[in-house]
Amino acid sequence: MTAIINRNSDLNDNRDEIPPGTLYLLILKSLAVRGKLHGYEIADNIQQTTDDVLQVEEGSLYPALQRMLVKGWVIAEWGVTAGNRRARYYSLTSAGKKQLGIEVSQFQRVMGAITRVIQTI
Repeated sequence: MTAIINRNSDLNDNRDEIPPGTLYLLILKSLAVRGKLHGYEIADNIQQTTDDVLQVEEGSLYPALQRMLVKGWVIAEWGVTAGNRRARYYSLTSAGKKQLGIEVSQFQRVMGAITRVIQTI
């Protein structure tokens, strides 16, 4: 699943793939920091927080949110946006908070290993 692209890629429009599972990490962290958000706000938060480097595509975001609902990491409720549109708002469950810790730990472990390889060359 290539859900996130590097918006600042070279002229050949090469896309950097993010390691599997990172989308969950980014969504969970967005909800942990910002609280209840609808899908567009989640995607926008990730894009703004990463200074437009990462963009979550709609076709990847909503299936990921659905999987997260099934896993019990988030709950959803219908609400109305600031623009008076109906939207599904997502928030973390206690299982989602626990999963965020697991995702962060796994990410840091992998990045540490990659860093060690880069530094030895």
